[in-house]
Amino acid sequence: MSTDNKKVLLKLRDIKKVFARGTIDEVTALNGIDLTVYEEDFVSIIGSNGAGKSTLLNIVAGVFPPEKGGSVIINDDDITNLKEYGHAAYSGKVWQQPSIGTAKNLTIEENLSMAFLRGRKRGLRLALNKKRRDVFKKALAPLGLDLENRLTTPVGTLSGGQRQALALVMATISRPSILLLDEHIATLDPKTAQTVLNLTDMIVTKEKMTSMMVTHNMEIALRFGNRLIMMHKGQVVVDLAAEEKTALTIKDLVASFERAAGERFADDKVLLSHH
Repeated sequence: MSTDNKKVLLKLRDIKKVFARGTIDEVTALNGIDLTVYEEDFVSIIGSNGAGKSTLLNIVAGVFPPEKGGSVIINDDDITNLKEYGHAAYSGKVWQQPSIGTAKNLTIEENLSMAFLRGRKRGLRLALNKKRRDVFKKALAPLGLDLENRLTTPVGTLSGGQRQALALVMATISRPSILLLDEHIATLDPKTAQTVLNLTDMIVTKEKMTSMMVTHNMEIALRFGNRLIMMHKGQVVVDLAAEEKTALTIKDLVASFERAAGERFADDKVLLSHH
C-alpha cells in the first residue's frame, strides 16, 4: 500500500494499558502499541479474546488514558490527556450494545440532536429547528428503515438493528475525524447484523470516513475495510494492506497469525462465527 501521499490521521505511540496495577488481578491489556492510521483507512481489527482490541478503541475514544509516555495524536492534535468529552470532537463510537449508544427515553430527533452537538461546548439550546430536522431526515433516509419519518418516536421502541443503525448515524453526523466500531454487530441476529454491516460500509464509503472496526469474525475482517490488523497479547502482530488481504482465506489468516504470534490460534469462537 503506497502511503506516501496519504495524510496521517491517527498516530498511536507506545500505547500501554495496565488494569488493576499492583493487585493480584493486574493485567497488561496493551503492551507498547505503535500504529499509524491514514485518512480514509477502514481498518478491521481481529484477535483472540483479551488481545486488547476494545481497549485500543477505548484509548482512542478517551474512555481511559494510556499509561504515561504513550500518546494519541489525531490530525496533528495531541489529545492524549483530554477527558472523554474532549475526544468526542475527534471520534464517534458505536458500542456493542445498542442500549449504550442511544438514549431510550428520548426520541430519535432528540438523540440525533445530542449527537449533533457532541464535542461542542454548548447545551441543547440549539436543539430542534426545521433546518436541523432536515439534516436528520437526510442522514436517516439512506438507511432505508423509514426512520426519517419517525423522528418523534422514542428510541426505546425501536428494534436492536434499528437502534444500531441510528447509533451509526449518531456517531457520524457531527463529522468526527474517526469512526470507532466496537463489535457493533455482535449482539444482533445474523440477518440484522448483515444489514447493519452493509449500512456501515455505505456510510463509511459515502462520507469517506476513517474507521476502525473491531470484530471477532474473520470472514467480516477479510471482507470489509482496506486494512486488517490482528492483535495478540496487547500487541499488533499482523498488519495487512488491501491488496494483501483480498487474496487471503480464513485459513491463510490463521496461518499468518500463528507465524507472527509463534503459537496456535486457539479462539474457536473467531473461527466458527459465520454471520
